[in-house]
Amino acid sequence: MRDHELRRRAVGEMHLRRWPVLPVPCHIVQWVLAIEDAERAEELAAIEMRCGVHDSVGNPSHREGRINAAVTFTWERQSEGSSLTLFASPCDEDGFVNAHGDLQIADAIAWAQNLPGQVIRSTRVWLGEDDAAIAPLLERQSLNRDELVSSTLGGGIRIWSDFRIMDDGFGRLLVAANGADPRDLTRQMQRMQELGNYRNKALLGLPVARECWPKLDTAEARLRDLADRIADSDARDDTLLTQLSGLALDLASVSTAISFRMDATRAYGQIVEERLEQLDVSAVEGFASLVDFTQRRFRPAMNTCFATIERLQRLGNRTEQLSSLLRARIDTRIENQNAELLRSMEQSISMQARLQQLVEGLSAVALSYYLLGLVKYALYSVPDSVFGVSDDFVIGLLVVPLVLGVWWTMHTLKDRLIKTTPQK
Repeated sequence: MRDHELRRRAVGEMHLRRWPVLPVPCHIVQWVLAIEDAERAEELAAIEMRCGVHDSVGNPSHREGRINAAVTFTWERQSEGSSLTLFASPCDEDGFVNAHGDLQIADAIAWAQNLPGQVIRSTRVWLGEDDAAIAPLLERQSLNRDELVSSTLGGGIRIWSDFRIMDDGFGRLLVAANGADPRDLTRQMQRMQELGNYRNKALLGLPVARECWPKLDTAEARLRDLADRIADSDARDDTLLTQLSGLALDLASVSTAISFRMDATRAYGQIVEERLEQLDVSAVEGFASLVDFTQRRFRPAMNTCFATIERLQRLGNRTEQLSSLLRARIDTRIENQNAELLRSMEQSISMQARLQQLVEGLSAVALSYYLLGLVKYALYSVPDSVFGVSDDFVIGLLVVPLVLGVWWTMHTLKDRLIKTTPQK
């Protein structure tokens, strides 16, 4: 037996997105980045220079390493970018990184900020032993009290944040462990960060959706105008069909342009809902709850994105229905025209048949006339005493039989000719 070529990557996938067990207290700095394809190799090379083991989980999209004596990191490549997380320790008795550690964190942050990519979210997290350890830090941070969100997570963990971007470009999250098991604390902290990361990624679709609404308004007005013109039957069908095809192409272009972003928004939004449920959030009296914050701001944005998708699909369906109705009308008109043409051809054929019958009758008369002339010339050579009657009398007797014989002969030949003609 031999290993499948993707076995180790498949198993490694189950171990991705894991954090090392967090010490308490500690300081966490995380970036979520959008990386262009051309920047992937440069980013990976910079990360691997700091890695002790390049592939510790058997998957090339995950790296772990150390920046300096106080700071370790994990890096993960994702479908739309990457995430980089720094973990700093030791901390002093107040729950803050000591002066020496501050310099090492500053050095690690400076190194990380030289990496390629665009920042989607960056956060600094302070993790302390309990509420009392976090209280001094709350006073030192410029958190907006009116916007401050504070909740307890499963296991007694408490968080504080106003989810705003500070002057240094980072958001702030303060966390009190309150005796939570280190492994449970690590999982909850990672879920908390993933909640914010995927929330920001999902919200990238909101500006795209908003930009589409004027285009959809214009498309809806065009569709309504075309429907009225089709109902009035004043315009040419081919002109209307051309304009409907143009509208369908415009809608398809909009759909193609936003489909990836909207699909990603839907997927990220679902992950946000899952993480919010897993966090087991409880409200703290006097503070906005994490659940309330999410429902009030995030879900309306998602509803806007979903409404954009539905509206685009609805306009596309209505355009297709209108095109089908117009094509049905065009087909009906063509069938009616073909029926009129067939009736006209039938009348023409009937007239030709009657003319042919008339020509046949005249031809029989003409042939009979010429035959009687030949007979008359033949009778000139025979004396009247031979038959005892005049030539005119003989010609008169032959007129009717000869005409009937010629007509019968022509009719018989025509029937034989028709029967012997091969049918196609």
